[in-house]
Amino acid sequence: MNDLALVWIIVGALFLVGLVTAGTTTVRRRRRGAPGPTVPRGATTDVGQEPPDERVAEAGTPPSTREPAPATVPAPGVERPEPVGGRLVRLRDRLARTGSPLGARLLSVLSRDHLSEDDWDELEETLLLADVGAGPAAELMESLRTRVRVLGVRDPQSVRALLREELVALVDPTLDRSLGTTPSVGPDGPVPAVVLVVGVNGTGKTTTVGKLARVLVAEDRSVVLGAADTFRAAAADQLQTWGARVGVPTVRADRDGADPAAVAFDAVRRGRSENVDVVLVDTAGRLQNKAGLMDELGKIRRVITKEAPLSEVLLVLDATTGQNGLNQARVFGEVAGVTGIVLTKLDGTARGGIVVAVQRELGVPVKLVGLGEGPDDLAPFDPEQFVDGLLGE
Repeated sequence: MNDLALVWIIVGALFLVGLVTAGTTTVRRRRRGAPGPTVPRGATTDVGQEPPDERVAEAGTPPSTREPAPATVPAPGVERPEPVGGRLVRLRDRLARTGSPLGARLLSVLSRDHLSEDDWDELEETLLLADVGAGPAAELMESLRTRVRVLGVRDPQSVRALLREELVALVDPTLDRSLGTTPSVGPDGPVPAVVLVVGVNGTGKTTTVGKLARVLVAEDRSVVLGAADTFRAAAADQLQTWGARVGVPTVRADRDGADPAAVAFDAVRRGRSENVDVVLVDTAGRLQNKAGLMDELGKIRRVITKEAPLSEVLLVLDATTGQNGLNQARVFGEVAGVTGIVLTKLDGTARGGIVVAVQRELGVPVKLVGLGEGPDDLAPFDPEQFVDGLLGE
């Protein structure tokens, strides 16, 4: 009995000791605070670090690696221009859809049963109103008279075939319409082809330079643009925008009114240093002072040829201006040494004869035509495609 009582006394004592020990541990833990979160092995803590100063962040210091990375805006993609081959058919179709009165009127008269002198006079008047020019119109009339009288052509299909043949001959498919855009090799290494683009403001000259850059890029040519039209406000910005769309750099002045010859020289020098294929130089188009224009273009030509020979001088003309465009062509033909013509807005005129007239006036071929507002609406000129468009074929 005494032994059992002793056991119970020992158990009670142990129980009391356990309670006292547990209470003491709890109090100590409360004084120290709750334990922090578990830190994975190998990780470091931020004990003793102060939050970053907001002024440092405003000053452009990169954010801490603990902060989420800021969202980045993707760079705009470089466009891939439409292949040149596909443009020819599309542009011919567009010209045909304009319903050229020239082709329709000529076919209407030639399809009559008996052609009187009044009918032939009507044909000649139609050609003159279409800006073909007196000389080419007389040539076409004489050839048509002879062949109609000899061959006795009357049915619509034969008349159309005859007219097509004569119009193609008038546009002259034998002219060399290739662009001089092939680089050469000089004593000091590769030399880019240099194309000087001239014309009055308002003809779409700067836009044509941008579109021509797209044509060359579509042919896998490397290009540098020279913004030597330093007098027209925003001309350099416009050209630079065109170049950026196809990944082509633009050399420009740092202020309006700068020396255009210096810009042209820098563009050609950069083209040589980077071994590009073609340098396209846009120029100012001011006709108020013929002597000033001659001096300016002459200086540009001289400084360019110190670095590389000129491969092309392209004159940009607005096809809708008619006789005024021919007057412009005469002036630039005298002062710029034009080697080829670019006709813009050809789809906006019923006077397709401007092609014939300007070629006869300058003795150089139409090499490029524009038939729309789209960035890829510039294409090499093809006489047969052009005539088919006039006749609605």
